[in-house]
Amino acid sequence: MVEHQERTRAAYDGVVELYASMFADRLETRPFARAMVETFAELVRETGNRRTADVGCGPGHLTAMLHGLGLDAFGLDLSPAMVAHARRAHPALRFDEARMESMPMEDRALDGVLAHYSMIHTPPAELPAVLAEQARVLAPGGLFLVSFFGTDGSEPVRFDHKVAPAYSWPADRLAELLTAAGLAPFARLLHDPASERGFLDAHLMARRVAVTPAAR
Repeated sequence: MVEHQERTRAAYDGVVELYASMFADRLETRPFARAMVETFAELVRETGNRRTADVGCGPGHLTAMLHGLGLDAFGLDLSPAMVAHARRAHPALRFDEARMESMPMEDRALDGVLAHYSMIHTPPAELPAVLAEQARVLAPGGLFLVSFFGTDGSEPVRFDHKVAPAYSWPADRLAELLTAAGLAPFARLLHDPASERGFLDAHLMARRVAVTPAAR
């Protein structure tokens, strides 16, 4: 684990109860984000394989939402304190400690991966490897939904997030990284910010492209 991950993990370990109280019901007041998650769940259900990872699951509220939407959902998070909270809050669901660039599952094991503002702390140079890992665990045709802070311009912008340093991304630039990882973007939603920073709330949905024999 690199230094910035250790700092991020420690920072989230220290705000578990506050974070959970602030975000557990957040999608109830965010209709655009909720609609994207619901659409994602519907498309995953249509694949026939409902196994879905909520990466960077935090206190587990979205993992529970995905389960309620009919998916075989489980959560992964870097923070052991977040995982412990999620297990207490949702004892019927599975939560494990894991890093997004090293997920504990076989190739093509999933048909859904949700990353809801969980990749914002990843430095730009490391994000391609993280996205490649999401593509690795998705079966061809599987769905990936990433939500993030959107910004203008052509390059990501570092900012001081309340928990740990983070990055906002131009949607076009992030879509290019998805394509390079083998994930074909087919839907995006950008809407007015819900924070004083002025960043857009951004969501990109992509489908895992077919894996050729030579690429396996």
